[in-house]
Amino acid sequence: MRWMIAVALMALVGCKQQAQETATPAPGGATPPAAQKKLSVGFSQVGAESAWRTAETKSIRGEAEKRGVDLKFADAQGKQASQIQALTSFIAQKVDVIVLAPVVETGWEVVLTQAKEAKIPVILVDRGIKVSDESLYTTLIASDFVEEGRMAAEWLAKQTNGKANIYELQGSTGAAPAIDRKKGFEEALQKFPDMKIVKSQSADFTRAKGKEVMEAFIKSDRDQIQAVYAHNDDMALGAIQALDEAGMNPGKTVTLISIDGVKGAFEAMVAGKLNATVECNPLLGPLVFDTINKVRAGESVPKFIKSQDQLFEQANAAQVISTREY
Repeated sequence: MRWMIAVALMALVGCKQQAQETATPAPGGATPPAAQKKLSVGFSQVGAESAWRTAETKSIRGEAEKRGVDLKFADAQGKQASQIQALTSFIAQKVDVIVLAPVVETGWEVVLTQAKEAKIPVILVDRGIKVSDESLYTTLIASDFVEEGRMAAEWLAKQTNGKANIYELQGSTGAAPAIDRKKGFEEALQKFPDMKIVKSQSADFTRAKGKEVMEAFIKSDRDQIQAVYAHNDDMALGAIQALDEAGMNPGKTVTLISIDGVKGAFEAMVAGKLNATVECNPLLGPLVFDTINKVRAGESVPKFIKSQDQLFEQANAAQVISTREY
Protein backbone atom coordinates (compact mmCIF):
# COMPACT_ATOMS: atom_id res chain seq x y z
CA MET A 1 0.00 0.00 0.00
CA ARG A 2 2.80 2.37 0.92
CA TRP A 3 4.54 1.86 -2.41
CA MET A 4 1.34 2.81 -4.28
CA ILE A 5 1.08 6.09 -2.34
CA ALA A 6 4.74 6.85 -3.08
CA VAL A 7 4.23 6.31 -6.81
CA ALA A 8 1.16 8.58 -6.80
CA LEU A 9 3.06 11.35 -4.99
CA MET A 10 5.96 11.13 -7.47
CA ALA A 11 3.53 11.37 -10.40
CA LEU A 12 1.84 14.41 -8.82
CA VAL A 13 5.18 16.20 -8.33
CA GLY A 14 6.18 15.42 -11.93
CA CYS A 15 2.92 16.86 -13.31
CA LYS A 16 3.27 20.02 -11.20
CA GLN A 17 6.86 20.54 -12.36
CA GLN A 18 5.85 20.06 -16.01
CA ALA A 19 3.03 22.61 -15.63
CA GLN A 20 5.43 25.13 -14.09
CA GLU A 21 7.91 24.64 -16.94
CA THR A 22 5.13 25.13 -19.52
CA ALA A 23 4.00 28.37 -17.89
CA THR A 24 7.50 29.80 -17.51
CA PRO A 25 7.76 33.00 -19.64
CA ALA A 26 10.62 33.73 -21.99
CA PRO A 27 13.60 35.58 -20.48
CA GLY A 28 12.72 39.15 -19.58
CA GLY A 29 9.01 38.36 -19.72
CA ALA A 30 8.92 38.63 -23.53
CA THR A 31 6.52 36.64 -25.67
CA PRO A 32 8.25 33.63 -27.25
CA PRO A 33 9.25 34.35 -30.88
CA ALA A 34 6.73 31.87 -32.31
CA ALA A 35 3.87 33.86 -30.72
CA GLN A 36 4.99 37.28 -31.91
CA LYS A 37 2.67 39.06 -34.36
CA LYS A 38 4.05 39.58 -37.85
CA LEU A 39 4.52 43.26 -38.79
CA SER A 40 1.76 44.30 -41.17
CA VAL A 41 2.41 47.13 -43.65
CA GLY A 42 0.06 48.54 -46.28
CA PHE A 43 1.85 49.97 -49.34
CA SER A 44 -0.10 52.13 -51.81
CA GLN A 45 1.94 52.65 -54.99
CA VAL A 46 1.22 55.18 -57.75
CA GLY A 47 1.44 52.55 -60.49
CA ALA A 48 4.01 51.15 -62.93
CA GLU A 49 4.28 54.04 -65.36
CA SER A 50 8.07 53.97 -65.60
CA ALA A 51 11.16 51.83 -65.04
CA TRP A 52 11.91 53.99 -62.00
CA ARG A 53 8.53 53.25 -60.41
CA THR A 54 8.90 49.52 -61.08
CA ALA A 55 12.33 49.57 -59.40
CA GLU A 56 10.93 51.30 -56.31
CA THR A 57 8.14 48.74 -56.00
CA LYS A 58 10.62 45.88 -56.38
CA SER A 59 12.89 47.37 -53.71
CA ILE A 60 10.12 47.79 -51.13
CA ARG A 61 8.51 44.40 -51.82
CA GLY A 62 11.87 42.65 -51.79
CA GLU A 63 12.89 44.23 -48.49
CA ALA A 64 9.54 43.31 -46.93
CA GLU A 65 10.02 39.68 -47.94
CA LYS A 66 13.59 39.69 -46.66
CA ARG A 67 12.46 40.95 -43.24
CA GLY A 68 9.40 38.70 -42.97
CA VAL A 69 6.94 41.57 -43.16
CA ASP A 70 3.32 41.00 -44.18
CA LEU A 71 3.14 43.58 -47.01
CA LYS A 72 -0.28 44.40 -48.41
CA PHE A 73 0.38 45.96 -51.83
CA ALA A 74 -2.02 48.08 -53.87
CA ASP A 75 -1.29 49.48 -57.35
CA ALA A 76 -3.37 52.63 -57.93
CA GLN A 77 -2.70 52.74 -61.69
CA GLY A 78 -2.25 56.50 -61.45
CA LYS A 79 -5.61 57.20 -59.77
CA GLN A 80 -5.91 59.04 -56.46
CA ALA A 81 -9.37 57.56 -55.86
CA SER A 82 -7.83 54.08 -55.97
CA GLN A 83 -5.18 55.11 -53.43
CA ILE A 84 -7.77 56.52 -51.04
CA GLN A 85 -9.74 53.29 -51.38
CA ALA A 86 -6.58 51.27 -50.64
CA LEU A 87 -5.74 53.36 -47.56
CA THR A 88 -9.30 52.97 -46.27
CA SER A 89 -8.92 49.20 -46.68
CA PHE A 90 -5.55 49.21 -44.86
CA ILE A 91 -7.12 51.08 -41.94
CA ALA A 92 -10.02 48.59 -41.79
CA GLN A 93 -7.48 45.72 -41.78
CA LYS A 94 -5.66 47.42 -38.86
CA VAL A 95 -2.22 47.34 -40.44
CA ASP A 96 0.66 48.52 -38.25
CA VAL A 97 2.03 51.09 -40.74
CA ILE A 98 0.95 52.64 -44.05
CA VAL A 99 3.49 53.50 -46.76
CA LEU A 100 2.14 55.90 -49.39
CA ALA A 101 3.63 57.09 -52.69
CA PRO A 102 0.98 59.74 -53.45
CA VAL A 103 -0.29 60.31 -56.99
CA VAL A 104 -0.82 64.02 -56.36
CA GLU A 105 -0.05 66.51 -53.56
CA THR A 106 -3.56 67.44 -52.37
CA GLY A 107 -6.77 65.72 -51.32
CA TRP A 108 -5.44 63.51 -48.51
CA GLU A 109 -6.85 65.19 -45.39
CA VAL A 110 -9.87 62.94 -44.77
CA VAL A 111 -8.26 59.51 -45.21
CA LEU A 112 -5.06 60.48 -43.35
CA THR A 113 -7.16 61.81 -40.47
CA GLN A 114 -8.80 58.38 -40.31
CA ALA A 115 -5.37 56.75 -40.19
CA LYS A 116 -4.28 59.11 -37.40
CA GLU A 117 -7.41 58.35 -35.38
CA ALA A 118 -6.64 54.64 -35.80
CA LYS A 119 -3.09 55.35 -34.54
CA ILE A 120 -1.52 54.05 -37.76
CA PRO A 121 1.63 55.99 -38.73
CA VAL A 122 1.86 57.02 -42.39
CA ILE A 123 5.23 57.17 -44.15
CA LEU A 124 5.40 58.97 -47.50
CA VAL A 125 7.88 57.76 -50.11
CA ASP A 126 9.37 59.67 -53.06
CA ARG A 127 6.57 62.28 -53.20
CA GLY A 128 5.33 64.85 -50.72
CA ILE A 129 1.82 66.12 -50.00
CA LYS A 130 0.20 69.38 -48.93
CA VAL A 131 -1.95 69.13 -45.80
CA SER A 132 -3.06 71.70 -43.22
CA ASP A 133 -1.88 69.41 -40.40
CA GLU A 134 1.57 67.89 -40.96
CA SER A 135 1.06 65.47 -38.07
CA LEU A 136 -1.13 63.47 -40.48
CA TYR A 137 2.04 61.82 -41.75
CA THR A 138 5.19 60.80 -39.89
CA THR A 139 7.92 61.48 -42.43
CA LEU A 140 8.73 61.79 -46.12
CA ILE A 141 11.54 59.68 -47.58
CA ALA A 142 12.49 61.19 -50.93
CA SER A 143 14.93 63.03 -53.11
CA ASP A 144 14.94 66.83 -53.27
CA PHE A 145 13.02 67.35 -56.52
CA VAL A 146 13.62 71.11 -56.55
CA GLU A 147 17.36 70.55 -56.31
CA GLU A 148 17.17 68.00 -59.13
CA GLY A 149 15.57 70.65 -61.34
CA ARG A 150 18.28 73.15 -60.42
CA MET A 151 21.02 70.65 -61.23
CA ALA A 152 19.47 69.96 -64.64
CA ALA A 153 19.18 73.67 -65.50
CA GLU A 154 22.72 74.53 -64.40
CA TRP A 155 24.18 71.63 -66.39
CA LEU A 156 22.16 72.57 -69.48
CA ALA A 157 23.22 76.24 -69.25
CA LYS A 158 26.86 75.21 -69.05
CA GLN A 159 26.50 72.78 -71.93
CA THR A 160 24.85 75.35 -74.24
CA ASN A 161 26.94 78.37 -73.13
CA GLY A 162 23.88 79.92 -71.54
CA LYS A 163 21.82 80.19 -74.72
CA ALA A 164 19.11 77.75 -75.82
CA ASN A 165 15.46 77.32 -76.80
CA ILE A 166 14.20 74.67 -74.36
CA TYR A 167 11.23 72.35 -74.82
CA GLU A 168 10.02 70.88 -71.54
CA LEU A 169 8.26 67.54 -70.98
CA GLN A 170 6.49 67.76 -67.64
CA GLY A 171 5.42 64.92 -65.40
CA SER A 172 1.82 64.22 -64.36
CA THR A 173 -0.18 67.33 -63.53
CA GLY A 174 -0.37 67.90 -59.76
CA ALA A 175 2.39 65.39 -58.93
CA ALA A 176 5.09 66.63 -56.55
CA PRO A 177 8.02 65.66 -58.81
CA ALA A 178 6.49 67.54 -61.75
CA ILE A 179 5.79 70.65 -59.68
CA ASP A 180 9.16 70.73 -57.93
CA ARG A 181 11.37 69.74 -60.87
CA LYS A 182 9.82 72.55 -62.90
CA LYS A 183 10.21 74.99 -60.00
CA GLY A 184 13.90 74.21 -59.47
CA PHE A 185 14.64 74.34 -63.21
CA GLU A 186 12.96 77.73 -63.64
CA GLU A 187 14.64 79.15 -60.54
CA ALA A 188 18.10 78.24 -61.86
CA LEU A 189 17.31 79.63 -65.33
CA GLN A 190 16.76 83.09 -63.87
CA LYS A 191 20.56 83.50 -63.92
CA PHE A 192 20.63 82.84 -67.68
CA PRO A 193 18.45 85.33 -69.60
CA ASP A 194 19.16 83.66 -72.96
CA MET A 195 17.89 80.26 -71.73
CA LYS A 196 14.18 80.19 -72.56
CA ILE A 197 11.49 77.55 -72.11
CA VAL A 198 9.64 77.94 -75.41
CA LYS A 199 7.02 75.25 -74.80
CA SER A 200 6.12 73.08 -71.82
CA GLN A 201 3.58 70.26 -71.74
CA SER A 202 2.71 67.30 -69.54
CA ALA A 203 3.65 63.85 -70.85
CA ASP A 204 2.52 61.96 -67.72
CA PHE A 205 5.94 60.45 -66.96
CA THR A 206 5.47 57.83 -69.72
CA ARG A 207 7.60 56.98 -72.76
CA ALA A 208 4.62 56.79 -75.12
CA LYS A 209 3.33 60.21 -74.08
CA GLY A 210 6.84 61.67 -74.24
CA LYS A 211 7.09 60.56 -77.86
CA GLU A 212 3.63 61.92 -78.66
CA VAL A 213 4.29 65.37 -77.14
CA MET A 214 7.72 65.60 -78.76
CA GLU A 215 6.19 64.77 -82.15
CA ALA A 216 3.78 67.70 -81.67
CA PHE A 217 6.68 70.02 -80.77
CA ILE A 218 8.59 68.90 -83.87
CA LYS A 219 5.57 69.42 -86.11
CA SER A 220 5.10 73.02 -84.96
CA ASP A 221 8.64 74.18 -84.11
CA ARG A 222 11.11 71.83 -85.80
CA ASP A 223 13.74 74.48 -86.55
CA GLN A 224 13.52 76.10 -83.09
CA ILE A 225 14.23 73.05 -80.91
CA GLN A 226 17.73 73.24 -79.42
CA ALA A 227 17.30 71.52 -76.04
CA VAL A 228 14.84 69.21 -74.29
CA TYR A 229 14.34 68.98 -70.52
CA ALA A 230 12.28 65.97 -69.42
CA HIS A 231 11.05 65.49 -65.85
CA ASN A 232 11.93 61.80 -66.09
CA ASP A 233 14.00 59.45 -68.25
CA ASP A 234 11.06 57.57 -69.76
CA MET A 235 9.66 60.75 -71.32
CA ALA A 236 13.15 61.61 -72.59
CA LEU A 237 13.47 58.17 -74.19
CA GLY A 238 10.14 58.72 -75.95
CA ALA A 239 11.35 62.15 -77.12
CA ILE A 240 14.56 60.60 -78.44
CA GLN A 241 12.53 58.17 -80.53
CA ALA A 242 10.49 61.03 -82.00
CA LEU A 243 13.62 63.09 -82.75
CA ASP A 244 15.31 60.07 -84.33
CA GLU A 245 12.33 59.39 -86.57
CA ALA A 246 12.33 63.06 -87.61
CA GLY A 247 16.05 62.88 -88.48
CA MET A 248 16.95 65.51 -85.84
CA ASN A 249 20.03 63.80 -84.34
CA PRO A 250 19.23 63.72 -80.58
CA GLY A 251 22.27 64.07 -78.33
CA LYS A 252 24.12 66.13 -80.94
CA THR A 253 21.92 68.64 -82.79
CA VAL A 254 19.43 68.63 -79.89
CA THR A 255 20.74 68.51 -76.31
CA LEU A 256 18.66 66.41 -73.90
CA ILE A 257 18.72 66.14 -70.11
CA SER A 258 16.30 64.22 -67.91
CA ILE A 259 15.89 62.96 -64.36
CA ASP A 260 15.86 59.54 -62.62
CA GLY A 261 19.01 57.75 -63.76
CA VAL A 262 17.38 54.49 -64.90
CA LYS A 263 19.43 51.98 -66.85
CA GLY A 264 17.64 52.87 -70.10
CA ALA A 265 18.93 56.43 -69.75
CA PHE A 266 22.50 55.13 -69.39
CA GLU A 267 22.04 52.99 -72.49
CA ALA A 268 20.84 56.09 -74.36
CA MET A 269 23.88 58.06 -73.14
CA VAL A 270 26.26 55.30 -74.21
CA ALA A 271 24.56 55.39 -77.63
CA GLY A 272 25.09 59.17 -77.76
CA LYS A 273 21.34 59.96 -77.82
CA LEU A 274 20.88 61.40 -74.30
CA ASN A 275 23.35 63.96 -72.95
CA ALA A 276 22.79 63.72 -69.18
CA THR A 277 20.53 62.45 -66.43
CA VAL A 278 20.12 63.51 -62.80
CA GLU A 279 19.85 60.52 -60.49
CA CYS A 280 16.78 60.01 -58.31
CA ASN A 281 17.37 56.77 -56.40
CA PRO A 282 14.27 54.50 -56.22
CA LEU A 283 15.88 51.77 -54.11
CA LEU A 284 14.19 52.96 -50.93
CA GLY A 285 13.22 49.59 -49.42
CA PRO A 286 15.95 49.31 -46.75
CA LEU A 287 15.54 52.95 -45.67
CA VAL A 288 11.75 52.61 -45.51
CA PHE A 289 11.82 49.59 -43.20
CA ASP A 290 14.67 50.96 -41.07
CA THR A 291 12.50 54.05 -40.55
CA ILE A 292 9.44 51.94 -39.74
CA ASN A 293 11.43 50.11 -37.05
CA LYS A 294 12.54 53.42 -35.50
CA VAL A 295 8.99 54.79 -35.48
CA ARG A 296 7.60 51.64 -33.85
CA ALA A 297 10.38 51.75 -31.26
CA GLY A 298 9.29 55.25 -30.30
CA GLU A 299 12.33 57.00 -31.76
CA SER A 300 11.92 60.44 -33.34
CA VAL A 301 12.65 60.70 -37.06
CA PRO A 302 13.11 63.82 -39.24
CA LYS A 303 10.07 65.10 -41.13
CA PHE A 304 12.09 64.82 -44.35
CA ILE A 305 14.64 62.06 -44.90
CA LYS A 306 16.60 63.07 -47.99
CA SER A 307 18.17 60.71 -50.52
CA GLN A 308 21.44 61.79 -52.11
CA ASP A 309 21.46 62.25 -55.88
CA GLN A 310 24.11 63.01 -58.51
CA LEU A 311 24.34 63.93 -62.19
CA PHE A 312 25.71 61.59 -64.88
CA GLU A 313 26.86 62.55 -68.39
CA GLN A 314 27.68 60.74 -71.62
CA ALA A 315 31.38 60.94 -70.73
CA ASN A 316 31.04 58.62 -67.70
CA ALA A 317 27.97 56.58 -68.67
CA ALA A 318 29.91 53.61 -70.08
CA GLN A 319 31.98 53.26 -66.90
CA VAL A 320 28.91 53.41 -64.62
CA ILE A 321 26.24 51.45 -66.52
CA SER A 322 27.32 48.02 -65.23
CA THR A 323 26.69 49.16 -61.64
CA ARG A 324 23.10 50.31 -62.22
CA GLU A 325 20.53 48.26 -60.35
CA TYR A 326 17.47 49.76 -62.04
